[in-house]
Amino acid sequence: MTSLSFRLSEKTVAPLAQALPEVAQQTIEAITSEVPAYTEAFAGEMGGKIEKAVRAALGTFLKLVARAEGPDPGSPLAPALEAAYALGRGEARQGRSLDALLAAYRVGARVAWRELAAISVRSGQPASTIAHFAELVFAYIDELSAASVTGHADELALSGRERRRRLERLAQVLLAGEPPQVVATAAEQADWQPPQTLTAVLLPASASRSIVDLLDARTLYVPGDDQTTVLLVPDATRAPLLRLLAAERAVVGPARPWLQVRDSLDRAVRVARIAGPSASGSSVAGPSAAGSSASGTSASVIDAEDHLVELVVGADARGLADLREKALAPLAGETDAAAAKLVETLRSWLLHQGRREDVAADLFVHPQTVRYRMTRLRDIYGDRLKDPAWILLLTVALALPDPQA
Repeated sequence: MTSLSFRLSEKTVAPLAQALPEVAQQTIEAITSEVPAYTEAFAGEMGGKIEKAVRAALGTFLKLVARAEGPDPGSPLAPALEAAYALGRGEARQGRSLDALLAAYRVGARVAWRELAAISVRSGQPASTIAHFAELVFAYIDELSAASVTGHADELALSGRERRRRLERLAQVLLAGEPPQVVATAAEQADWQPPQTLTAVLLPASASRSIVDLLDARTLYVPGDDQTTVLLVPDATRAPLLRLLAAERAVVGPARPWLQVRDSLDRAVRVARIAGPSASGSSVAGPSAAGSSASGTSASVIDAEDHLVELVVGADARGLADLREKALAPLAGETDAAAAKLVETLRSWLLHQGRREDVAADLFVHPQTVRYRMTRLRDIYGDRLKDPAWILLLTVALALPDPQA
């Protein structure tokens, strides 16, 4: 700053240096009175250190204006700027804004100028010198303020990046199923307060950033592949969460105790796989964190809790095919067309617990047609349609529509 290169004579600076302790005390008292955020700090154990810092800042200023050189790295200004930078970083680490610090700088500048100007007047300094001196005081405070602002911003950026890294690490150990003590340590390092539950959400990457801003601040964000992101949402109330995601091609897993969130993610991935037949949107590839892929989700949110039957029945595709083959073996003598109609009717009859009118409405046929087909099925299956074991076998075998139909 060019104004800081202006030099005061030793004769001008000498009385100011002599009065420095008194000026520092006046400055501290003014800051304590006018900036409440620093009242406790000055009154506590830090008070002595802060007083020394104020004296050092004023002393640096007087050394600076007594030199001909400007603010090069070797000038007295450099240590002062480093101290101000560190002070700004310290405020950020304490989670405080710069409002109080900048207010303290302003109060300090005003009081220091008032006291130093009074001394200069008493020592007979001309008005022009005092005017230059005022410029120097406020230029110096501007330099310190700017250094603190930079330090504060740098610390926020650094701590933000570091915390994001730690949160990503936490999500990774959660989804990897690491031991509870490992996960708890990762949560503590990330300064993350564990919730009661976590809910895994598979979400298109393009929508994740806007959605995550609307969720609990503790939501963990897990980048997947180029298409999909995983969100781990704390203590989610399900209905509002589903409404929030209604316009997205998202898959929502069940809420699970937070240490068991991997189960929620696995469920969401499996549901995304089987949702294809009812989906109308583009597919969503599962995240690399899940170690698998998901496809065929619809253009709106899919609630994994609505697909439990498909999950259970479809857990062993080969076993389901064998079960279906056994259940439908009595129909082997029918033509393909006839067998298909009978299977369709039997499935609806099981689902509607034998209510003929409901079956007819489901199949869009006349109730007499249902009666005819059920008569044929009873002829084929005989007493097996009264056997609980066979009813269970048929119900499970026909729980899902024929994938070959």
